Amino acid sequence: MTKSSKQNILFLCSGNSCRSQMAEGFTRALLGDRFEAYSAGVEARGVAPRAVAVMKEAGVDISAQRSKLIDDLPQVDFDYVVTLCDQAKESCPYFPARTRVLHQGFDDPPALTAGMTDEEAALAVYRRVRDEIRAWVEHLPETLG
Repeated sequence: MTKSSKQNILFLCSGNSCRSQMAEGFTRALLGDRFEAYSAGVEARGVAPRAVAVMKEAGVDISAQRSKLIDDLPQVDFDYVVTLCDQAKESCPYFPARTRVLHQGFDDPPALTAGMTDEEAALAVYRRVRDEIRAWVEHLPETLG
């Protein structure tokens, strides 16, 4: 496929720090021949270091990705917008009618691990969500029909 034939997909979550970054990274790594992936958040909280670490374990480097708002993205006609949390779903901006908006919620590792002092236990939460997102991305073409 040529670059022009790729479909544009945007992953939205609350802080663009973890889930949407993982979804963008996996989509680029696994489906980069079919999709041009982007991510953004309702807020920009910075990319979570634990998300970078567990993605690296899975062979996907997201260390160069940055946390951003929708307004920070280039002007792109998105074919798909996927909200990854309820906050993003509720505050999802309007997209043109041709854009298909869908929701696929995942747990929020930064929220679940806030205050945890056992680093390995915290990383286990990130790994679980990472693996759930990867499995979902692997089936993304079928999900989108």
